[in-house]
Amino acid sequence: MEKVDAIIVGGGDFPSHPIPLEILGSSDKVVCCDGAANEFYTRGLQPWRIVGDCDSLSPEAAGKFRDIIRHNPDQETNDQTKAISYLASKGYTNIAIVAATGRREDHTLGNISLLMEYMRQGLKVRTYTDFGVFIPCRDNNTFESPVGSAVSIFSFGTAGMTAEGLQYPLRDFTSWWEGTLNVTTAPSFTIKCKGEYLVYITYPEK
Repeated sequence: MEKVDAIIVGGGDFPSHPIPLEILGSSDKVVCCDGAANEFYTRGLQPWRIVGDCDSLSPEAAGKFRDIIRHNPDQETNDQTKAISYLASKGYTNIAIVAATGRREDHTLGNISLLMEYMRQGLKVRTYTDFGVFIPCRDNNTFESPVGSAVSIFSFGTAGMTAEGLQYPLRDFTSWWEGTLNVTTAPSFTIKCKGEYLVYITYPEK
């Protein structure tokens, strides 16, 4: 597992899969997005910082963690992005996000799509769910993953997209669903193109 600078805990479903849980324990720089600190606290865990507008932070957590709260009232962005901006301002650029999916679907879609914005800011940010990892990408990239892994590719504007090591050929998709449900045929696969896209890879089965 690649070491990251910091971890963000969102307000979605708390992870149960070993991979995001291992990532969560891999750094002491854990930032909770506002009310995510409530569950973090009830699990007996200690965040490094709490970032957000504090509209969903419980009075108990607010009192216990008052010294590590970084209040940001900006209503033009969400708490995940506020946490990203805080970490970037401290020089942390390799960031993992957990608990960003589940619960409200509009929040899930928003959190995932924002990965592209973070990449454009020069940050390396990935979202780990209980099923797989979302990786924002630009141009040519190679990924390590066991044969038979499920892979989906979501285009944000590409030219000349092709792939090696996937069961189904790629092209410049115009709809998100067109690049879903591919499968790896080799221990690594390569995507070649110009432009931006989001890759989702499922975790290896036990």
